[in-house]
Amino acid sequence: MKLTTEQHAMSAADLDRLRAHGFDDRAIHDATQVIAYFNYITRIADALGVEPETFIHPPWGSQA
Repeated sequence: MKLTTEQHAMSAADLDRLRAHGFDDRAIHDATQVIAYFNYITRIADALGVEPETFIHPPWGSQA
């Protein structure tokens, strides 16, 4: 969630917390790539006016 909404606030402490939960550097890298891709493609879709799928609901609340 933080990488999506507050990417500018990411820090080494965030990586340390992931490692404390059992993520190794490869898993952190892979997760970051997937999250970044979905953030990218969502912004492209928003910019082009693509209608969101009706079965997808963001975890942080309703869409405007």
